[in-house]
Amino acid sequence: MKEMAEVRELKVGRYVIIDDEPCKIQSISTSKPGKHGEAKARIEAVGIFDETKRSIVHPVKHKVFVPMIDKRSAQVVAFSGKDSVQLMDLETYEMFDMPIPEEFKGQLEQGKEILYFQAMGKRKITRP
Repeated sequence: MKEMAEVRELKVGRYVIIDDEPCKIQSISTSKPGKHGEAKARIEAVGIFDETKRSIVHPVKHKVFVPMIDKRSAQVVAFSGKDSVQLMDLETYEMFDMPIPEEFKGQLEQGKEILYFQAMGKRKITRP
């Protein structure tokens, strides 16, 4: 899910969609309006799921898509292999498998709660 927002409403630390990928904004720099043009903003962001740096340049009145980030908690049910974990959402009781990020390997335990992001049909563990 996503919604529209003007470039001038965006702030550092918030999210924007660049190349159909939800990204966290790292910096925003704006230029002065020219004689016949309007002010432009350069947005530097990092992808939430693929951690790729991306940047866009748009006029400040231009509308862009902003992803609806859903922060949820889940319980570790079981480990499926050494790179994947089975989780149960604590609100909907939905069961699903997710890959374990490199920085959290060895930190997850069966029966413990974790936090994860859900945006645009993708999920990522954020805190063990």
